[in-house]
Order: sequence, then C-alpha cells, then structure tokens
Amino acid sequence: MIKPLLAAALAALPLFPAEAQTLPDLRVAFSEDADALDPALSRAYVGRVALLNMCDSLFTYNAKLDLVPRLATGYTWSDAQTLVVKLRPDVKFQDGTPVDAAAVKYNMERGATLSGSARRGDVASLDHTEIVDPLTVKFVLKTPDVVFLSQLGVRAGTLVSPTAAEAAGKDFPQHPVCAGPYKFVERVAQDHITIERVPDYWDAANYHFSKVTFQPIPDSSVRLANLKAGAVDINMNVPPTDADSVRANPKLSMQVFDGLGYNGITINQGRGAPGQTPFGLDARVRKAFELSIDRDALVQTVFAGAHAPVAQPVPPTSPFYAASVPPPKRDVARARALLAEAGVKTPFTVNLLVINAPEQVQIGEVVQSMAAEAGFDVKLTAMEFAASLDRSFTGNYTSYLIGWTGRPDADGNVRDLLYTGSQQNAAGYSSKIVDGLLDQARAITDVDQRRAVFAKVFTQLHEDQPIIYLYAPRWLFGLSAKVQGFVPVADGMLRLNGVSFKN
Repeated sequence: MIKPLLAAALAALPLFPAEAQTLPDLRVAFSEDADALDPALSRAYVGRVALLNMCDSLFTYNAKLDLVPRLATGYTWSDAQTLVVKLRPDVKFQDGTPVDAAAVKYNMERGATLSGSARRGDVASLDHTEIVDPLTVKFVLKTPDVVFLSQLGVRAGTLVSPTAAEAAGKDFPQHPVCAGPYKFVERVAQDHITIERVPDYWDAANYHFSKVTFQPIPDSSVRLANLKAGAVDINMNVPPTDADSVRANPKLSMQVFDGLGYNGITINQGRGAPGQTPFGLDARVRKAFELSIDRDALVQTVFAGAHAPVAQPVPPTSPFYAASVPPPKRDVARARALLAEAGVKTPFTVNLLVINAPEQVQIGEVVQSMAAEAGFDVKLTAMEFAASLDRSFTGNYTSYLIGWTGRPDADGNVRDLLYTGSQQNAAGYSSKIVDGLLDQARAITDVDQRRAVFAKVFTQLHEDQPIIYLYAPRWLFGLSAKVQGFVPVADGMLRLNGVSFKN
C-alpha cells in the first residue's frame, strides 16, 4: 500500500508569499528519518541532506569535487597555519540577523564546545578565530592542516543564527534557523520534514520549489511504489535490484553514480559490558569473523553486484585507495583456526545491530548465514535508524552494521570515526600508530606522499579490525521524469540549486 503524505498536516502549514505560490512543491523520499537538525549535532546522512538545503555553509562541493564558495566568496592562506576567508556581503540569516565574521566566529566556537557536538574533531586543529572586519574572518590553526579548509565545505562550516541558537539553547534542533535557500517549517518524527523557500535568499533565482517535504520511508518497496505513483518526486535510495524497474518506467529516470564512502560492521572494542567480549578485545576473533564473509557473494546477493567489495574505508575510485589492502578471500578453515587459537568455544555468539530496513536486514541475514559456517552464532537486532545510531554512541552494542557516506579526502573517512577520543568514535578504538599517521597526513600537501601514509593507516586498521569494511556503495537516485537540472555529486547530497520541473 502506498504510504500517503499527511494531508492534514500539510494543509495546516502557513500561507506562502504571492511570489512563492506560483512555484510547485517537491517531495523527496528518504530511507530513514533524520537525526538532530543542527549542523553541530547531526551525524546522519539524511539529516545532512535536509540541513544542506536549510543551512548554507561557507563552501560546498561541485560535481568535480572542487570546493566552491557559498556564504564565502573566496579565501587565501597567509601561511601554513593562517586561513583568511572573505564573506558574501548583504546576506542574512532567516531571522533577519547578519551573516558576518562574528557569526562565523560564534559557529566555530559552538562546534568546538557545544555539549554533544559531533564537530569537535572537524575543528580540532583550529586554535582560534579572529574577526578582521565584518566580512573577513581569520582562522588560526594550531598546526598545519591541509584538511581544515575542506571542513568548511561540510557541517563544520555550516552556519546557524547565533541569536536563534542562544535563544533556543538545547531546543534549537526543534526549529533550526540558518541562512540557506529554504527555512524550517515543521517536523513530525518518522513522517516528514517540511521546509519553505526563502524569497529574499541571495541566490533565490536558482531555487524553483515553493516547499520541499522530506518523507522517511524505510521500506524500499513502499518508496518505489510512491515514486511510481507520483506521491514522491525523488527517491534517494533505490536498491540496485529495483533499478531496472525504474529505468523501464517512462515516467521515471535513474541517476547512478560513484560514492565516497563505505558500509561495514563497526565493533565495540571494550566500551561497557557489550564490548568486554573476545569479539571486542581480541583481533583474532574479529579477523575470523571477517574471513567468514564472502564480500563478493554478499554484494551479488543483496545488491546484484552494483557495489564494490572493499577492506578499507575508501572506494576503489578514490585517489587514496590502497591496492595493498585488498578484500581477503573467504577462508572458513582459517577462521575456525583463529577461533581455536583465541580459545573461543563455538558456537560463539555475536550480537549484530542493524537498521530496520529490508536491505540492511538482508545484509545481516547473509552475514549471519556465512558466519555460522565458521562457528559464529550471529543474533540480529533490528532498530529504527536514529535509535540505533544513539545506541551505538552510548556503547550499548556489540557490533553495528552501519555506513559512512564519505568525504573527498580520506581523512574524512577515518579521523572522526576512529581517532582516539573522537566524538564519533563509536567503536572506542584507540591506536597510537593510527593517530600518529593521521596527524602526519594532515601536515603533508603532496598527494602521493599522503596516499602512502594512508596506505599505512589502512593496513593497520585491517590488522586491528575496529570496522570490518564490506563494500563501497554507489548512489542510486530514482527521479520523476519531470525533474530536471539535478547534478550528481559523489558525496550523495541533494543540492536543489538549478533543480526544477519540466514545463
């Protein structure tokens, strides 16, 4: 049955200005609900998609993954530790307050100090921010960091209204106020997020929808049915097994493009009772689990071979991919031998947390079946996405099937997730070797030299197995044939500038 939008809720929304009434509405299907609608707190992909269209950042990425200005107009490096950024003039937050150097300084400090901030690692190299003049801000780093500028193109460089943030306090995610092309209107958990076009936005001419509604629909068959019926205009997660059905429908179109991230199994390494098991404390047991899995067969079974098996946190298309760390072939005999060497009695129970969506549950079931042959008894627990994410960060899990959408630089696929003490290090992993190599890579500008350093990082991660990397996913977006102007970018974001309906 097609899940309808809440007509009553939508009918209750405020009337739009006359200029906006002439524009159509856009409906977008997510595969899960977003987390906190606050760029300092957000961790989830779908939350980032919603925020990107409400909350502008200083920079963003184009289709070539070049960093291009948004709220900024340009930048210069005074030296290896001093970055000067010029701001776009006459830009205001959605509450009418100015986007100026003081607002940038506030946001950088908020990202570093806000309780629960997921941006602390992103700005860890920042010593302080200086206001040069109302439209010029200076970032002074503690040490040279070639990654810092790129952080200003994602959530660390996304600005919220200081006035609104201070007034709302911990309730700010309930009604975020930013400086983007759309402003927040309403959120009903597990049902929809609605945003409305800002007519006086500095680039308003490139935004062609009066209202955008993001609707979480975990069941892929229901998402597809909604797309085919015209109840949604964009489905941001079409399973590869449904791609041919979308292509065959003259009312639809498919966009398939390479991504930047990975899907894998994050393992609790000692955090609380769930991590105090041989699985969390003995790398031999984790290696045995990895060797029980046939990545090629998994990708073929669940995704019709659309994704690339990997044993590292970047895809084969990345300039940082290390050919020296290939996915090992399945070896059940070696897996059993490692369990015996570790003194583990079989069947050995492993609890695996998965997102309650058909494809994710299917991956868990395939892993469960494969691992059983090596002596593992995998118990699956399926949870709603945001709840599962919260559970992982409290340490109340043994292993967690979860992905990362990725960043153009390999640092963005490792540091926040595995650096000792990082806010997003759900595994509780700590390695002086990996920490040192990541610090070293941030101080190197030469790509070949950085690639060599990351090869060492990936080798160490494959030995320690805090995350068993399974595959690098591609993006599969299903669109109504009336949608035009969408530009695919490997980060998987839905950038609505230039997107419209055909007349």
